[in-house]
Amino acid sequence: MTRREQYEAQTESILQPIMEANNFELVDVEYVKEAGTWYLRAYIDKEGGIAIDDCELVSRALSEKLDELDFIEDSYILEVSSPGLGRPLKKDKDFNRNLGNEVEVRLYKAINKQKEFVGILTAFDKDTVIIEQEDGEEIIFNRQEIALIRLALDF
Repeated sequence: MTRREQYEAQTESILQPIMEANNFELVDVEYVKEAGTWYLRAYIDKEGGIAIDDCELVSRALSEKLDELDFIEDSYILEVSSPGLGRPLKKDKDFNRNLGNEVEVRLYKAINKQKEFVGILTAFDKDTVIIEQEDGEEIIFNRQEIALIRLALDF
């Protein structure tokens, strides 16, 4: 397990009791470096959506625990936010929640000169994702070949 993965896992375990106490869902935790600065981000959600007060509540509780445990060596910026509409589907619970919804799939390498696909998410397992396109054709993707999968946004 990399240091980054360790920090994310420890942060998730700190967040779980906070999430349960407030009936929130922990969508994801990421520890990333952007433009030379480390960010520890927690994405939270709840039925009806997350408000700024919810983010503040979780941020304060998490910040206190992080200061107390002090397991992250680098200096970093803590961010707590809602996952947003264009968030990627990463975990099985994300896929389960979106079965039957239209998704956008982007691949690392093109299949028949195409890298982007849109269709209804019909099934998935640990190795594959299946979508049904508008014409009824099913496409099976190997999860390792998917660069990004998220809800399709229609405007």
